[in-house]
Amino acid sequence: MKIIIDAKDLVTGRLAAYVAKQALLGDEIIIVNSDQAIISGTRTSILAKFKTLRAMGKTTRGPYFPRQSHAILKRIIRGMLPYKKFKGREALDRIRCYQKIPKEFEGKETQDLKRLNKSKLNTLKYLTLNQISQELGAE
Repeated sequence: MKIIIDAKDLVTGRLAAYVAKQALLGDEIIIVNSDQAIISGTRTSILAKFKTLRAMGKTTRGPYFPRQSHAILKRIIRGMLPYKKFKGREALDRIRCYQKIPKEFEGKETQDLKRLNKSKLNTLKYLTLNQISQELGAE
């Protein structure tokens, strides 16, 4: 089954947990507008965490952490999968993340995930993945 999810204003951690579970069950997941997904917290703490992740390792060998928003989201989802095992790798291959809406998915119905929306947050402090990727130096 193919599930199309619009990530606009969805909390990244909750979205990643939902997507990981569905992918392990065998569904193909397509996430559009991944640059508009949000991470809650203060600006300084979020950016410090992601800059620390980018600084780990060396240039010749990893760990490599992405700068683009769609790749950051896929890396967060990977953290919720047993990606070192066969079933986890297969599930990760069934997940596609896009920054915008590709032409092939325009006009198609997306799944409504209101329970993952930012309106459920207790705080108004958050950053979008687009803002984070710009701070990390993505183009």
